[in-house]
Amino acid sequence: MKKVFPVIVLLITLSVLGIILIQMSWIRTAINLRKQQREQDIATAINRIKDEFYDRYFAIRGQYPTNEESKLFLLKGFSTTYIAEDIDEVVLANVKRSGIKEKFEYSILDIYRNPIVTSKNFKSEYYTTAIQAQLIPENSFFAKETLFLHFDERNNYIIRQMGWIIVASIIFTIIIISAFALTVRQMFTQKKLSEIKSDFINNMTHELKTPLATISLAIDALTNEKVIHDTEKIRYYCSMIKDENKRMNKQVEKILQAARIERQEIKLNLQTLNGHDIIHKVADNLSLQIQERNGTLTLKLAAQRHLIKADDVHFSNIVFNLLDNAIKYSKDQPSIEVETLNQSGMLAIRVRDNGIGMNKETQARIFEKFYRAHTGNLHDVKGFGLGLSYVKAMAEAHGGKVKVDSAIGKGSTFTVFFPLA
Repeated sequence: MKKVFPVIVLLITLSVLGIILIQMSWIRTAINLRKQQREQDIATAINRIKDEFYDRYFAIRGQYPTNEESKLFLLKGFSTTYIAEDIDEVVLANVKRSGIKEKFEYSILDIYRNPIVTSKNFKSEYYTTAIQAQLIPENSFFAKETLFLHFDERNNYIIRQMGWIIVASIIFTIIIISAFALTVRQMFTQKKLSEIKSDFINNMTHELKTPLATISLAIDALTNEKVIHDTEKIRYYCSMIKDENKRMNKQVEKILQAARIERQEIKLNLQTLNGHDIIHKVADNLSLQIQERNGTLTLKLAAQRHLIKADDVHFSNIVFNLLDNAIKYSKDQPSIEVETLNQSGMLAIRVRDNGIGMNKETQARIFEKFYRAHTGNLHDVKGFGLGLSYVKAMAEAHGGKVKVDSAIGKGSTFTVFFPLA
């Protein structure tokens, strides 16, 4: 999976880039084709203007050529001055007839660059940018006349004509990129979930394997001839089996509890509790573990108001999980401090330790279910990564919140807030 995953991402990336490049190439080609079509339309319009000029000239003179030679002969005397009053009509009609919808201005100059006729809004600077076309055949003995056609925003007009195509292409490109990003993100999520599942299975196997091994040894001992008649030893081994059975049940209950939290099936039995009394009780239960590691647990319960509205079981579990977490991730001699104070109309409980600490990335994910912080050289930290996710879910279910402040090598401080009664 680790080798296939980068290959899949690379192939999808190349496919998306290829689609985008092809689409860009297609748009560029379409714009060029539209430009060519426009130039052809303009050339058609100019030819039609010329033809109509010639036809009107012949009609005014009463001369009608019978073939191309006679036409060229008669055009030797051609000049637009003969049809000056109709020029505007001829130019406008033939430009529109050629399918050109842009606004335009025109001017006709003689050989001396003097205007014979000019449209109303034609400006002198248009002569440098306008399209030029000679109206008089090369063999005319009259001065050659030149038609100037100026179209407003020629390039912008083409882009506007293709606007819906360009916009649609951009929208679909964004959709493709978004779909690609979502796909890659989903793949990373699935990869992360797969890793979490593997870690969870490994942790669960480890957590259940130890009590099962202990129970197996105790049962073997009970069948021993030397033990079977010794009442004290039988009680000892039965007590061991019972404790290990409780330990397994506790681990299974954690997993089931996490599932119930996710399905939002947990119902709180809210009652008025003395927060300080429960903290004292949990601290007493964990004092033996701390003493075994030559550690210290200091209580600074200074909150003036410490009656809270909470579920007794879940509040006790929250305090237990925070202290248990502090013990697990502390150094050889844990130094843990529990402090209470009133903030923003709530009871704030701070649990500070001298543990290994966490970086910013770990702090951002520490409350995720099954996530476990990297412990460096510590390999004896057990658990499923459910404790802190439970703390967060239960604190929020009570209308409170939890936050963490930590630094690598300097320990961590967890603060949980509970509404006052």
